[in-house]
Amino acid sequence: MPPHVPEDLSRTIETLYRSESGRILATLVRLLGDLDLAEEAMHEAFAAALDRWPQTGIPDNPRPWLISTARFKAIDGMRRRARFDGVERELALHLEAQINEARINEAPGETPQEEEIEDDRLRLIFTCCHPALPPEGQVALTLREVCGLTTEEIARAFLVTPATLAQRIVRAKAVIRDKAIPYQVPVSQELSARLGAALQVVYLVFNAGYSAQATGAELSREAIRLARLLLDLLPEPEVMGLLGLMLLQESHRAARISPNGDLILLDQQDRSLWNKDQIAEGISLTESALRSRRFGAYTLQAAIAAVHAEASSVASTDWHQIILLYDQLIRIHPSPVVELNRAVAVAMCEGPEHGLRLIDGLLAREELANYHLAHSARADLCRRLGRLPEARASYEKALALARQEPERRFLAGRLRELK
Repeated sequence: MPPHVPEDLSRTIETLYRSESGRILATLVRLLGDLDLAEEAMHEAFAAALDRWPQTGIPDNPRPWLISTARFKAIDGMRRRARFDGVERELALHLEAQINEARINEAPGETPQEEEIEDDRLRLIFTCCHPALPPEGQVALTLREVCGLTTEEIARAFLVTPATLAQRIVRAKAVIRDKAIPYQVPVSQELSARLGAALQVVYLVFNAGYSAQATGAELSREAIRLARLLLDLLPEPEVMGLLGLMLLQESHRAARISPNGDLILLDQQDRSLWNKDQIAEGISLTESALRSRRFGAYTLQAAIAAVHAEASSVASTDWHQIILLYDQLIRIHPSPVVELNRAVAVAMCEGPEHGLRLIDGLLAREELANYHLAHSARADLCRRLGRLPEARASYEKALALARQEPERRFLAGRLRELK
């Protein structure tokens, strides 16, 4: 921070960066046509604010000031490089012509319309989540460019080095550039498939934060914020369903980990710690998505989470309803993990023998052979049936496969109890 910047102004600009950088960057990408150039120009504009605002004061509407400053910074940079690069010269002349035309057509002090800025954000989301990008690149680029998280923050959340994370972002940008991926919202016939990719990225971000427990709370909040943004910009039923699902899952955060960092299963959680506001909003969103009759897998998962949230205890849960919802989910989104979750619901509804039979059939398939939660579920059912040697063997297998420390501590505790 420059020494002449008052501390309160510095904090204001930092807050402004957190809240507005996504909107500003999205508009600059549209104006400049290049993600790297837009990002560099935006950072230069915020640096200019640190230099000028102590003397001039903060503008009444700082976002247009930052966009305009960034645009001129980009043109100045291209002018400097234009002596060596003919392409840069042409682009700089094109942008200058745009600005001159805008000055003629716009009234003095006119600012970009809010609808246009929000359209820009939607374009940026779909660009970052383009299926041509590798999944890890989609996640990293979305968090960096749309959510405004730093490379270090994203790397810490995903347990990788900043250098590794930076390379993911560089490679994703290279794909956008080399494949000339358009900066636009997909046309209607492509929207469903492309929206699915965007929602998958948001849910990957949420799950990364949720599995990281206390250290992942910020990442989960970013995913929920991103889903809210998508819902504001594109109020589709499945966006409602995903937001509802994440809110219902996040509502358990305070109850699912002990003060010592140990995992607490659903049937042992203190439900008074569940966030009632998140549950109410999650159920409302889920019901709205279901009423549309155009819902998908996220909405069905949210409906299952809502059944759990509305029960006063595991014993009072409507497990038959959960089985029916899993049946629908398997029809539209078949997955071994969904089948495993359904088998657990069957065990709760019809008895552990029925659930164990289903899980043994699933473990015979290659997809779940090395999935620690499948072995953990089998161990729990064997324990309930008194088949302790089998339970011990399955817990040991699950422990060998588990990676998250809270899960490892839980499984080790179960093994100690059996001994």
